[in-house]
Amino acid sequence: MYKLIALDLDGTLLDDNKKISTENIITINNLINKGLKVVIATGRGYYSAKKLTEKLDKKLTILANNGNIIRNTSDDLTIFARYMEKEIVKDILIEGKKINLNPIVHVDYFTDGIDMVIEENISDNFIERYISKNPSRFKAVSNNILYNVDRVLALVYLGSRERLNVFYQGLIDKYPKKHSSHILNNIQVAEAMLEIMNPFANKGVTLLEYCNSIGIKAEEVIAIGDDNNDIDMIKNVGLGIAMKNGSELVKGSADIVTEEDNNNSGVAYILNKIFDSERVEVEFWT
Repeated sequence: MYKLIALDLDGTLLDDNKKISTENIITINNLINKGLKVVIATGRGYYSAKKLTEKLDKKLTILANNGNIIRNTSDDLTIFARYMEKEIVKDILIEGKKINLNPIVHVDYFTDGIDMVIEENISDNFIERYISKNPSRFKAVSNNILYNVDRVLALVYLGSRERLNVFYQGLIDKYPKKHSSHILNNIQVAEAMLEIMNPFANKGVTLLEYCNSIGIKAEEVIAIGDDNNDIDMIKNVGLGIAMKNGSELVKGSADIVTEEDNNNSGVAYILNKIFDSERVEVEFWT
């Protein structure tokens, strides 16, 4: 018997216009009313995830920044946080600069209105597209301040798949136990995105830690996602589901793949099928 559903946002619960369809909303609210717990597990920061899910009429637990921080939308209080070590952050930033890669540093300063820190006076189209999603939630600082920022949840780099893969492999070789990282391919702002975090954090680890804290077993969990940062949670729960539009790696790791993609309420389709609910025919949000 399943007790908890973990949902990724981009490419999963959200369509390509970054909206949740009415069908998905109705299905999720109905399942919560039946007693299931729904958790959002996303690479996004908490503020962004909360704003994007506000059309759901239920309070949610959000595992933000790939599980590096957990908050409840009912009070915004932190349940759990795992930061990167300051020294490894500085080392990675320096390594990136050597090959002209500009970072977006995700930080935990939610109450101060800051989720991201970037280097000032940098012209980077990828970064501009990325921060435009939350234009008031970032701060541009000098290089020296950037290298010494604390409460870092993740480092993000955007660019070509080939270039980021070279950087990614180099970090694994040079700092094998100092960080965890993955490359996302199923994104819109760039060809690929590299995310670097605390070595002991990812969606899968944090999801199971959270479930254990509330008395839910791994086999009682459903997880749905579309990209490579979802693989750990999909592989280690009772039922791991990949979206039809997902990456080949995540599809290969899943128990099943949805029949519909994120633009056609794939989440609602599969959950209604699992829980024998009648599919709701409704208009999409515009």
